[in-house]
Amino acid sequence: MIDLFIVLGYFTIIMIAALSGREKGTELTTDGYFLSNRNLRWPSIALSTIATNIQGYQFLGMMGSAYLYGLAQASLEINAMQGILMATFIFVPLYLRDGVVTITQFIRSRLGNTVGLFYSIANIILFATITLGAALFWGAYAADLVFAEYLEFIHPDRTVRISVLLIGLGIFSAIYTYLGGLSAVVKTDVIQFFILILGGTVVLFVAIHHLGGWSELYQQTPEKMHLHLPADHEKLPWTHVFGLFFLNINYWCANQSVMQRSLAAKSLREAQIGLMVGGVLKYVMAVLIVIPGIALYGILKEQGGLSDPDMAFPYLVKNYLPVGVKGVILCALFASLMSTVDSTFNSLATLFSIDIYKTYLHKTASDQQVIRVGRTVILVSLVTGIIMGLVLLYVKFENPELAFTHTLNELRYYINCGIVVLICTAAFLVLPNQSMTLVVFLSTIPLQIIFQKIFPGMNYFVRAGWVIVIAISLVTIFSWKGGWRSRRELIQFKDPVIGRIGVGLAVSLLLLHVIFH
Repeated sequence: MIDLFIVLGYFTIIMIAALSGREKGTELTTDGYFLSNRNLRWPSIALSTIATNIQGYQFLGMMGSAYLYGLAQASLEINAMQGILMATFIFVPLYLRDGVVTITQFIRSRLGNTVGLFYSIANIILFATITLGAALFWGAYAADLVFAEYLEFIHPDRTVRISVLLIGLGIFSAIYTYLGGLSAVVKTDVIQFFILILGGTVVLFVAIHHLGGWSELYQQTPEKMHLHLPADHEKLPWTHVFGLFFLNINYWCANQSVMQRSLAAKSLREAQIGLMVGGVLKYVMAVLIVIPGIALYGILKEQGGLSDPDMAFPYLVKNYLPVGVKGVILCALFASLMSTVDSTFNSLATLFSIDIYKTYLHKTASDQQVIRVGRTVILVSLVTGIIMGLVLLYVKFENPELAFTHTLNELRYYINCGIVVLICTAAFLVLPNQSMTLVVFLSTIPLQIIFQKIFPGMNYFVRAGWVIVIAISLVTIFSWKGGWRSRRELIQFKDPVIGRIGVGLAVSLLLLHVIFH
């Protein structure tokens, strides 16, 4: 009962924090609702951005993948630094200089209305289905795996129970996002970040304790302590960093739900500091997510191990944590779900109301009308997200042996490859050929299918990398008159200290690859 009271307290605090100080009625403006009046400071940007990034699949899917593949799984976390630094010094300065509300507006100003429309529609479809569905699925699935005995009062059947959790958590997140906009999202994300860190730290030290100490990672699991796996590895060959480089541009530089805090920054300096602090926090998350999975492998390897790798996190919580602490972990799982879902709701509302409604359907719409449409989008996307979450639940139950995080990544990348092509073309080419850019953007999906048919054994990260390189090369060939922007035009920062910190972070990433090779 102690654990359930902790959870009830958590939900109460989240709702109070979300709704405190929100603007009401005629006071609401589009900048106020969607961008928190462009007044965010660097701590809020850093904490809210990383809280949005953390999902239940990282505690379950990534920890399960670390149990299977070891330290190589950390590559997906630490290499986020590359995308974050590009966002910090290339993309965010461009966005803030143009004063955009959505990244679509930046795309449209450089590549034309048609390309901008396709970009926005692609993101809306992706966010309303796979992004929302995966977040809802992982949060509800994780909660039931770890705390089924506490949650049986919902329904004795597991499938029904997870479905009810999925729907309930989605509705709760939609309520405070609907009412409070980005201000509510940021306030709750900050709280959720600290809960996530607390829960992750507890699990980490418990796992290390039962393994016998930090040194035992190299004594008992030396085969798992390599950041780079052979080039022929099925899921995480070292060559995956090639495709991951480009896909990080999509996530950290062209993703509305991640970039929205930076677009709402009080200044470029606040945005750049916030993003770099977020990069350091990604290093911390790599440790919290990956090391417990490796430690558990060492603990159980003489006992036959786990049949389902996604059970790594639940096994640690169920077997090693006391009452009371488990309640904190359950809150962390709910936080991982809601911090992603609320940001996605807010971004969907922003994209549709600004890019579609205000631009094409009602150009003279007032702020109140735009916000009303945005709120309607939140309700509609709640339904689509729940439907996709239930579909993913069915797929997982049908294939329990899968390291499911990689399956979901493959689905996302069919759309993400084209988005990378658009954002790079808009930012890097001086005079991009707009018609060719649209053709190439649409061709990335059939290119993926062709590569899959010709090279069925090719790793999906590597495949995505080749598709993006081919697509960007085609656009460049047809935009040869203008060429590429110079380094001085691309990399922007006003404070030399910020520039030096950025260089230091880039060096830190290289050192991690060398040290843990």
